Amino acid sequence: MGAERESVMNGTTLAAPADAVDLRSDAHVHTGFAAGRDSVGVVVSAADRAGLTSLTFADQVGPDTTWLPAYADAVRRARHRTELSLRIGAEVEVVREDGWLAWPADLGHLEVVSVAVSGLPLAQGSLTPREVRGQLADGLLTADRVAEIVVTATVRGIERASRYAPVQLARPLSLLAQIGLDDSAVTPEILGALAAACRATGTAVEVSEAWRSPSPRVVAMVRDAGVVLLAASDARYAAEVGQWQYLNRVFPKAKYEA
Repeated sequence: MGAERESVMNGTTLAAPADAVDLRSDAHVHTGFAAGRDSVGVVVSAADRAGLTSLTFADQVGPDTTWLPAYADAVRRARHRTELSLRIGAEVEVVREDGWLAWPADLGHLEVVSVAVSGLPLAQGSLTPREVRGQLADGLLTADRVAEIVVTATVRGIERASRYAPVQLARPLSLLAQIGLDDSAVTPEILGALAAACRATGTAVEVSEAWRSPSPRVVAMVRDAGVVLLAASDARYAAEVGQWQYLNRVFPKAKYEA
């Protein structure tokens, strides 16, 4: 494998060294429009202080979201006040096993979609982590079946999302940890299918600081499969933007300089 892999997403070249991610870029941050606490401008200022060169906004959206135009306008205005590269993205949830996503009404403002699986997507809807733990305890689900559902829904979700915008995969397999399962329940074959889907759709995988996900084992497997990896703080507060502890352990040779 070469020393560097590249993926072009929406006109932006993302480079992933074979043993690192670029810690000057934060691929997933939140603002006060949704799950975060601070304004777009405050988040950008924090990213500048942290020495970042690029930032992707990924506030959580759904069918009832009405603020996307104002959100996109805030990011566009911020571009005039910074040298950082700013991307307008949103986090969209997979809600069914067939990969159906909880899309907002208008996708026209989005430059990138961050696909997340926070509940167990079934044909009739999504189960919370607590509900899944209950079904595991009652023998209605098995660990292997849960892992299979999570990965199958993730694959189908990124395939659907990739029809509309460049895609990033948020905190992959973090649901398993919330349920109390180790990602060893995910076999190399299943992980291989996930990596193949990421390659086929041009999906980059976020390595989340806040969620400590995916695990070093999964990071190594998708990296060796040629999938682009992105550093993602998943910051809800401006002070968390571009702050890396978990990623420094996973990528001890990560690069901060150009």
